[in-house]
Amino acid sequence: MKTRKTKTCLIVVAHPDDETLWAGGTLLSHPQWDCFIVSLCRKKDPDRAPKFQKVLEALGANGVMGDMNDDPEQRPIEEEEFERMVLKLLPEQAFDLVITHSPEGEYTRHLRHEETGTAVIKLWQNGDLRTKELWLFAYEDNDKAYLPRAVESATAFFKLSKAVWQQKYDLITQIYGFEEDSWEAKTTPVAEAFWQFKNSFDAGKWLNKQSRKS
Repeated sequence: MKTRKTKTCLIVVAHPDDETLWAGGTLLSHPQWDCFIVSLCRKKDPDRAPKFQKVLEALGANGVMGDMNDDPEQRPIEEEEFERMVLKLLPEQAFDLVITHSPEGEYTRHLRHEETGTAVIKLWQNGDLRTKELWLFAYEDNDKAYLPRAVESATAFFKLSKAVWQQKYDLITQIYGFEEDSWEAKTTPVAEAFWQFKNSFDAGKWLNKQSRKS
């Protein structure tokens, strides 16, 4: 018997594996959500692209990949161009929930993560993307002092059950194929956290506050 879908959910991430690392437990715990996952980078990656498709199947989600520049130098992409690239990959523009990176990123540091979070907030503010709720990944590594961990003081903090965490870990190691001693496998968080917003004004205010900090 098929699970009745109760909520449309868009997940926008920079890379295939970000959806699993930072929100995999949440997605696995909500099979009733109708999820569409956008990975902005690696469409032409012969290794990661087919693995992303298998992860979509495992999560019961649909999705698409883009081919955004992901060079090691992390050269910034002009803000309006970044927003256009995100919009091109969306199947529609209205959702019950959107989940994406924090403009602060999840660790020190990856520019594409930060740009993704900023772009999604700006699209929501401009009315190009509509959603009832926005959740931003809430993780930090204290300037590389330790592996990324969920922020306990975030709006939402979920400790994953052992069974759900194991499913998530299996996606990282068995489908994406990361070795047990890899950064990804060691990082795979046992808790997930999000900054949650019900309106674009509050999200924009929060974004401006974080920008002033940096």
